[in-house]
Amino acid sequence: MYEISIVLLFGFLTIFHSKIREDEYASISRKISDRLSKLWDIAHISMRENRLLRAEKALLLILKLDEKNAAAYNRLGILYAKRKEYKDAIDCFEIASSIESSPSSLHNLGLIYFETENYDKAAIAFEEAIRLEPKFGARHVAYAKVQEKLNNQKLMIASLENAVRLEPTRQTLNLLHKAYKDNGMTKEADKIAYRIKKLKKSPIRLKPLNRAKRVVV
Repeated sequence: MYEISIVLLFGFLTIFHSKIREDEYASISRKISDRLSKLWDIAHISMRENRLLRAEKALLLILKLDEKNAAAYNRLGILYAKRKEYKDAIDCFEIASSIESSPSSLHNLGLIYFETENYDKAAIAFEEAIRLEPKFGARHVAYAKVQEKLNNQKLMIASLENAVRLEPTRQTLNLLHKAYKDNGMTKEADKIAYRIKKLKKSPIRLKPLNRAKRVVV
């Protein structure tokens, strides 16, 4: 009987201590979550106010607490791009993409590669971003600009045609019109010119082009 009591007591103590550990872990988790939330607020406000050093410190602290936070790496990459520290920006966007392959991080990576004239890598990054998010006109426009630098005129035109099909704004139409003219495609250019003319006469307010935020300033 005594032995059974001892076993039951140990069982109770084990459950009791497990409960304490769970409560402790929950408390620690809440504290970390609250701190991360505050750090994100500091980072967002600091970026908006162009206080980049303060934003950088907040983002680095976020990554110290959560080393696989793709959003923090992505935001840090934008910060480094603003400071024209392109090597560090590329590192951040590559890490962000390896953790979570999102269209925005890949698009940002493509923009930095484009800015540093690494057009082959820029093309790869934009291709992957388009694969993940094919119905976003600005991604096709960015890809077209890379293909123009690589002298791939057919791919450039095809990309601009995709952008116009997805988002027929004055901006995308003007880009496609210029591409047609530069490549001697007179009939196609005339058709686009007619569409642009109709847009100018239209009293309807045009929906702006959905654009991925350019991070290089």
